[in-house]
Amino acid sequence: MLLEAFTVDVRIGVSDTARELVVNSASQPDEIEAQVVAAFADATSTLTLVDEKGRRVLIPAAKIAYVEIAPADGRRVGFMLAD
Repeated sequence: MLLEAFTVDVRIGVSDTARELVVNSASQPDEIEAQVVAAFADATSTLTLVDEKGRRVLIPAAKIAYVEIAPADGRRVGFMLAD
């Protein structure tokens, strides 16, 4: 049985910053949501996410404006089948 690598895109809006932060993670969406909810429970805490390459991203919970968790888009190639 072949298992595909599953990744999710986590988009984080940070207060006082015009651009959003995007983290591609191999974690399950429910795990990420639990981490976000735990960070929101204490405004002095830090949300720590690990991307698919093992890099850690730390964001102060008080600065998080929003978090969007979605399946990563598959990489698309510019070919089209003609009928």
